Amino acid sequence: MEPILLIVSSWWWLAPAAAGAGAATYAGMTTRSRRARRLELDAARAEETQAYRELVAAKARVRTAQADMLTAKSRGAAQSAHAADARRELQSARQDEKTASLALRASRTRVKAGYAQYRTAGSHDPLPIDRLYGAHDAVNMRWLAYETDVDKALAFPQMTDPRHPATVVFLRAQREALAKRPTLRDRVTPQQFLEYRVAVRHLEATFAEAERQAGVPGAARTASAGAAAGATAAAGLTAAAAVLSEIADRLPALLARIPAPRVNEPPAAPEPTTRRPTGR
Repeated sequence: MEPILLIVSSWWWLAPAAAGAGAATYAGMTTRSRRARRLELDAARAEETQAYRELVAAKARVRTAQADMLTAKSRGAAQSAHAADARRELQSARQDEKTASLALRASRTRVKAGYAQYRTAGSHDPLPIDRLYGAHDAVNMRWLAYETDVDKALAFPQMTDPRHPATVVFLRAQREALAKRPTLRDRVTPQQFLEYRVAVRHLEATFAEAERQAGVPGAARTASAGAAAGATAAAGLTAAAAVLSEIADRLPALLARIPAPRVNEPPAAPEPTTRRPTGR
């Protein structure tokens, strides 16, 4: 009995330490999950703060332009050129103020939407970063189909032609989205989420424009369907990783094939056309 009591008296602190470590681990996992689920809301609030700062700066610019306008008017007709410049600056400042005000209203609307989505989201719903991953992967898989499907490649060669302007814009947007894609999904900051979301939205828009110029039938419907499928594509992370790896291998070669812009090159002369004699 005495050895058992000796062991208990020597190692009694293990039970409270294990309980404390377990509680700390559970709290950390819960906090991380909650932070990941409210990432879109935190990003919307950060965007609102930035929009408010831009509006304050725009209002200050308007006041400065108004003061310059009054100063130019007080100097008389001799400074008419300065008055015209001050008037144009005031108009530009007021336009920027209006744009900043609308941007602030839009950001506040996104905050309300993000809060409502956060309150109604369940534990089985995909995280905001997973939905964004899904939208990105959906565009990549749709573009990769033009690279791997022979029928699509022959029907729409413009989609894989790096010499076409719309395809060049899409390839650059694809490179930007790959660069902005966070690698650690559990440690994404609101600023990283905002930058990645802007890159993904730009990627979707450039791909839709490239398909439209290539003459792909139903490009708009396909884009909306791809966006809807991307919202629920969080389960295909393994396939998405394979797609990203293949795109990362193909993209540098395609970007290297983009011809450099030619400067001061005279336009090519039109080819002469010959008419065939018609028999009488």
